[in-house]
Amino acid sequence: MTNLKKWKTLKSKMVLDNYWCQVRQDEIELPNGKIIDDYFVSIKPDVAMVLPITSSKEIIFVRQYRHAIGEFFLELPAGNFDPTKESAEVAAIRELREETGYISEEFIKFGTLYDKPSKDTNKIHLFLAENVSKVGEQQLDITEEIEVVFIPVESVLEKIVQGEITVAGTVAALLLALKFIS
Repeated sequence: MTNLKKWKTLKSKMVLDNYWCQVRQDEIELPNGKIIDDYFVSIKPDVAMVLPITSSKEIIFVRQYRHAIGEFFLELPAGNFDPTKESAEVAAIRELREETGYISEEFIKFGTLYDKPSKDTNKIHLFLAENVSKVGEQQLDITEEIEVVFIPVESVLEKIVQGEITVAGTVAALLLALKFIS
């Protein structure tokens, strides 16, 4: 049991409402009675992330450019989805197929993470896809140029420690999944 109290939202307005980015400005009252009139929240869609493993115990990663940082990153296949239009599992299946050309008959949800709950609204839904097989070519969006990379399961922790895998959601998913895949 905790004695902590939630913040109270007094007013809320959308200050940026674009397909790619939504930002809400809240006026909040803290438990100590102080008012903050400019607390900004990013309204983000949920993410379905897949940890795909081949029958030879390799994890499929995607390497892609991330413009905000201006670098290339190794990540697990993932993508945004609207939970009012499709389930997290359907989105995970779609994203794996689109980004890698692979599918699996075995999708197991193994966790849900919050991306940045101090400022963002989204969840990351984690799925394990075992015995993946290639069924075709990638089906990429206009903003995507993705290299498919195979890394043996036993090498993944070392790549995290060496700083080759650094995206927080991917690192958390891998560390959480190690008990399932090792």
